[in-house]
Amino acid sequence: MSEIILASASPRRRELLANMGLSFTVTVSDADESAVEATVPPEIYVQELALLKAAAVAKTVIKNKNALVISADTIVVDDGVILGKPEDEADAIRMLTALSGKAHKVYTGFCVMRISDALTVCKNVCTEVVFKSLTQEKIERYVKTSEPIDKAGAYGIQGLGAMLVDRINGDYFNVVGLPVSELSDVLETEFGFKLM
Repeated sequence: MSEIILASASPRRRELLANMGLSFTVTVSDADESAVEATVPPEIYVQELALLKAAAVAKTVIKNKNALVISADTIVVDDGVILGKPEDEADAIRMLTALSGKAHKVYTGFCVMRISDALTVCKNVCTEVVFKSLTQEKIERYVKTSEPIDKAGAYGIQGLGAMLVDRINGDYFNVVGLPVSELSDVLETEFGFKLM
């Protein structure tokens, strides 16, 4: 079986991959994400970012022909505008205020790349998230926890941010940062993994 390398610093992705029963190492990508223009549709944008990260890590482990690189990128889209990670508390407050009381979309693009033959499969998954109507005080209290600062869209659904969410339509794990079901399908059908 191939050695798996996760091209992500995200502790949430590490936990989700481990929960799939996979052994892996982590090599954080140094890819220049600004090289991908956000002018394309979000589902293409997240796949391009994931491919960029996978390719950057593949170059560093090229001697390990038996390796499989898994990368991912998650974005929040509100009314067609991509919300990345907030720059500071004020930016987090701005994002959460914009998301309050309505639906938005969370896209995760992921790539699986086999070093030996460069077989690469990239996909994306979209989940709709509906926020409760939030008071300014609640938004500010949440931002003060520091949880939103390293999260796309300024919230973490797996943490305190769950209390901001009214409901979701689609894959919960996609919102956390890795669409586990879709990834498992790709690993089984395209790369011959036997999971479970």
